[in-house]
Amino acid sequence: MIIMTNLLIALLGIMLATNKPITTSNFIKQVTGKSVYVADVNDPVEKEFIKLLDEDDQTIADLDTQLKEEKKFDDKGAGIPDALRSIKIDQKFEAMEKKYVDFINRHPNHVRARIAFGSFLYERGKEYEAYQQWLKARDLEPTNPAIWNNLGNYYGHNGPITNAFKCYEKAIELDPTEPLYIRNLATVIYLFRIDAMEYYNLKEQQVFDRAMELYHKALALEPNNFLIATDLAQTYYGIKPDRVKDAIKAWEYALKVANDDIERQGVLTHIVRWKIKEGNFDEARQLLNQVTNPIYNTLKTRLERNILEKEKNTKSTNKTELLQK
Repeated sequence: MIIMTNLLIALLGIMLATNKPITTSNFIKQVTGKSVYVADVNDPVEKEFIKLLDEDDQTIADLDTQLKEEKKFDDKGAGIPDALRSIKIDQKFEAMEKKYVDFINRHPNHVRARIAFGSFLYERGKEYEAYQQWLKARDLEPTNPAIWNNLGNYYGHNGPITNAFKCYEKAIELDPTEPLYIRNLATVIYLFRIDAMEYYNLKEQQVFDRAMELYHKALALEPNNFLIATDLAQTYYGIKPDRVKDAIKAWEYALKVANDDIERQGVLTHIVRWKIKEGNFDEARQLLNQVTNPIYNTLKTRLERNILEKEKNTKSTNKTELLQK
């Protein structure tokens, strides 16, 4: 399993806000990519490991139910103190952690158990302990790309950044068809541009181009992945000078693969920003009129004000230039 900070935040948010808990097995599928291991379901150790994962799933499901129930009481002003809630949560996780430790003590060469335990620890904020599990897993199975990607995530968060580059590159070398690994390398190159410039011997604009190339490659492998599409489009905010037409094209693609109306309207706000930069104020207004969800009201008001301001400045500049002629 692969855990990144933004995914952990999203997980906790989903646990509090949705009706459907995220299980360990689903979480692994979301963040690890394709499964390459075919287990022997008749193997008693494998049966025990599957039971362990099921118990991990159930821990998350129970916690999800608990948090939702307690939120109902919180809304009525009858909730328990945060300190007590934290203790109850820790107790559930500590019991699960002991089960992982017991299994690994009895089966120290079980690679997938170490990967899963590392992810469990990472979710709990025990990043270094997770890292140690993944290192042991790597030593046991150095050709497993998911392990290298896990290590890349750790180094991307804790440094050194050059190790993150190396680990993601190794994961891609071992499985060049997994878009997640390519996306992660693109992200770390984009975020740590100075390190990337030195590591790859590139100039800043070349680093941007390298990140874009990787995002496009990941998207080609999974063309309907909204997260990859938005990652690619978001990068244009950090590139100077602006690449307005490319940015609009990227956000228009994200619009095509959006999963629901909330995502689509969110993407429209980004396209409006770039239409303003382009000086296409009429089209910006037309697009903004399609944003009707109340969650975007504050942003919509700000964008409407921005359109008026930029349009006024443009007209003033054009008038000045005409007078000078």
